[in-house]
Amino acid sequence: MDNLRSCMAPFIKSYVDFKRSFGYKFKNIYVFNNLDKFLCEQSYETLGLSEEILSKWCQSRPNESDVTRYKRINDIRNFSIYLNRIGYPSYVPRLPRRYVTNFKPYIFTEEELQRFFKACDSMDYNSSYQSLYHVCPALFRLIYGCGLRVNEALSLKCEDVNLIDGFIVIHESKNGEERQLPLSESLKSVLVQYKNCCRSSSNGHEYFFVKRNGERCSSDTIYKKFRKILYYANISHGGKGFGPRVHDFRHSFSVHSLANMAKQGLDLYYCLPLLSKYLGHKSLAATDGYVRLTAEMYPKLINAMNQICAFVFPEVNQP
Repeated sequence: MDNLRSCMAPFIKSYVDFKRSFGYKFKNIYVFNNLDKFLCEQSYETLGLSEEILSKWCQSRPNESDVTRYKRINDIRNFSIYLNRIGYPSYVPRLPRRYVTNFKPYIFTEEELQRFFKACDSMDYNSSYQSLYHVCPALFRLIYGCGLRVNEALSLKCEDVNLIDGFIVIHESKNGEERQLPLSESLKSVLVQYKNCCRSSSNGHEYFFVKRNGERCSSDTIYKKFRKILYYANISHGGKGFGPRVHDFRHSFSVHSLANMAKQGLDLYYCLPLLSKYLGHKSLAATDGYVRLTAEMYPKLINAMNQICAFVFPEVNQP
């Protein structure tokens, strides 16, 4: 952010530092870079953001989606609230109507998962990615087996993976909440094999999943291998924005877990908060979509789910 030039540059920097001090990663700050550029173009010199300048900022832009506009305005709205609190009067713009996304995650079937991991275990890796021969089978099984976000898995340090007692500790989560997750015996066995092969001499502060040079594996590299494995597993990909994505392993874990709970006759009223906490969600609202997805994938469970969850998740009710 050293290239900011507007009169609001010091306040943008202080706001980003403020958010990061509370555990927000705030990696994508392009909205604030764009705001700084916009203020320069408008020759804006007032400390604080006026209604006039933000009305211009909030106008729809060519080829801008509703999602992008909503997030852009929301980011600057929060910045204005911050400015008011530190003594610089600023206009707080109203948010546009909440955008509705029709995005639907890809849920792998059990048969597709078997094909994927079979292809993952048997696929050839060229010399430059030879280390991924050991990383990918363990990493993808961990992401699915524990319902992890991709970067949660890649950020694991060796000290975070306890293969004696069988659990992992997630520190770098999206919501900044640390959580401890158990490992199944089969998953623990896979991770033990990987550690014995690749990380037996590592110290606790080193990353668990690394390239041949010892550096942390990047999510881009992992995604490229994921796409290649999909091809060999004969699982079609719908193109950019349609998936399957690596993150869909997390969605699949959630749906499959919920289905297993229902099949075992467990009380979902009590189980759903546990699943939400396990996934690192801040509220049940972030988990409720999995009820609908589970009902769609496992129609025979619909009645059981409705009886238990109807008053908790009314949208599951069928007309």
